[in-house]
Amino acid sequence: MDYAAVTVSIPQTHVAGEIEWPSNPPGNPRSDFVVHQAAYLEGEKEFVRTLNAQLAKRPRGSRKVFLFIHGFNTMFAEGLYRFAQVVHDSESVAVPVLFTWASRGKIGAYIYDTNSATTARDDLEHTLRLLFASDADQINILAHSMGNWVTVEALRQIKISGQRLPTDKIGSVFLADADIDMDVFRSQMHRFGRPKKPFYVVVSKDDQALRFSSLIAGGRTRLGDDANVEELAALGATVIDLTDVKANDPSNHSKFAQLAEVAPQLTAVLAKGVGANPDSKGKLPQGGTLGGIVELPTTLLNAPIRIISAQ
Repeated sequence: MDYAAVTVSIPQTHVAGEIEWPSNPPGNPRSDFVVHQAAYLEGEKEFVRTLNAQLAKRPRGSRKVFLFIHGFNTMFAEGLYRFAQVVHDSESVAVPVLFTWASRGKIGAYIYDTNSATTARDDLEHTLRLLFASDADQINILAHSMGNWVTVEALRQIKISGQRLPTDKIGSVFLADADIDMDVFRSQMHRFGRPKKPFYVVVSKDDQALRFSSLIAGGRTRLGDDANVEELAALGATVIDLTDVKANDPSNHSKFAQLAEVAPQLTAVLAKGVGANPDSKGKLPQGGTLGGIVELPTTLLNAPIRIISAQ
């Protein structure tokens, strides 16, 4: 595992949810995403020192880390720029940390990426332990696509290692467009236990990339396009349904990036909790009731965002 520090600039003409790729390297900072500085760090101790130096610039109680784990068919540059876009659009003041694993970056390399992601579990576990041991007050996690498999496995490994998982430092965990078999996720969560704070599962039932994954898996449902929100809520998840949101990409697999634009409003809604909705008639397997449905202002993404949780 290698460590690095990278500075990325976002053009003033940036459109929320998009990545303005340079037509010719190294790009024009007035119109393109551009890497201004990039250098390897001398191992994990230097990484932690660099991280803590950034955290020290924030007041105590606000020293947060924003960790992103990219997904399938994502080369390093795309993962880096996508994370830069999400951080910028969400107006995040947390210290951004990207965990990138060795995707081959090809549609036909699904099995290769699956094995590569599985290989990365231990390194992500180690990274999480470094973040937990840092001066951060809170670690917020965003995983996308196949990156969810790596993330949930790493959290599960920490849980079953016998060492205490510092739940007080775990903030929001967003599992976006998760490429995880539902039976596997159910098993992972039963072993992990119901989280102190619910995981946020971002789903979209028109996700073409997850349909491709499901086909390869013999028709097995993936977490990111699962319609059984009642079961997910019973497992300790709050479901954010973006099915009605028009995607910027033809595969409908990157809607989470558009969600960054409304992050402040979404955070406020989630902080208040989802109130009971008299129109909801759903029942959870454990006998609980299904929470209400909240729609964010349609002027933000021009479509309703459904948020469902257990009460």
